[in-house]
Amino acid sequence: MAGASLFSLLDDIATLLDDIAVMSKVAAKKTAGVLGDDLALNAQQVSGVSADRELPVVWAVAKGSMLNKVILVPAALIISALMPALILPMLMLGGVYLCFEGAEKIVENYLHPKVADSEIAAEQTGDWQEYENTKIKGAIRTDFILSAEIIVISLGTVATASLLSQFTVLSIIAVAMTVGVYGLVALIVKIDDAGLHLIKHHQPPSLACYFGRFLLGFAPYLMKTLSIVGTLAMFMVGGGILSHGVHAVAETIDSMAQVINGLLVTWLHWLAPAVLNGVFGFIVGLIVVACMMAGLKMKARWFKKI
Repeated sequence: MAGASLFSLLDDIATLLDDIAVMSKVAAKKTAGVLGDDLALNAQQVSGVSADRELPVVWAVAKGSMLNKVILVPAALIISALMPALILPMLMLGGVYLCFEGAEKIVENYLHPKVADSEIAAEQTGDWQEYENTKIKGAIRTDFILSAEIIVISLGTVATASLLSQFTVLSIIAVAMTVGVYGLVALIVKIDDAGLHLIKHHQPPSLACYFGRFLLGFAPYLMKTLSIVGTLAMFMVGGGILSHGVHAVAETIDSMAQVINGLLVTWLHWLAPAVLNGVFGFIVGLIVVACMMAGLKMKARWFKKI
């Protein structure tokens, strides 16, 4: 009897682990797009610091990201169990913030090009520690929004599972996401250093030397591309969150995407909804920025009257 009970227990454990593996795989597939956006955004966020401080900054952001997951995983489980209606409004707020952040960046770059940003201010004052702290805080703040979306999407794939299975799947996704994203971010920001290392230790016509030159020339273009992709990702992810939360907008985007997809080859059918969500996110971001600027002007006038 004892042996039979042991085998039964082992069978139950194996079944549970198999279910967790399947659910984790499904959750990973559903969040793959957001993970790509997360990678682009964070690589862009931690760029601009001095070469010898790149990895410490990435490590600081990675620790902040893991802390975000430590907060988000139990919070998502508690909210899902006690107040499931709050999940959508919280996601919507996060979507608005991402759209606002992207639009604010564009407005600052194009409407106020003469205003010194934090990097120029750091060069003038020599306060690079403050510049790093600003970068780290901004990256962790953005990571929190994207992590919340990934956790909620993952939670949706295990909504009918036991609490233990939900916690295990969310924990696996959280750890894998953090290690994978910030491992790749660390590699991306050190590409130019790898190129310099190859050039210093190999002489032409060595293949390694030419590859080092290629990496050194490729790194700035990659970072510039990631900066653009990161900004676009804010609109696409934020707009996607908002459109899925507003039924009428989601239906409109789906209808427009079907019309556009009729003109595209099958493997490009993902592009139309992504672009439309990005346009919607951009419009929302501009509206929020305009409201914020109007509010600040009204506040300044009010203080002048006082």
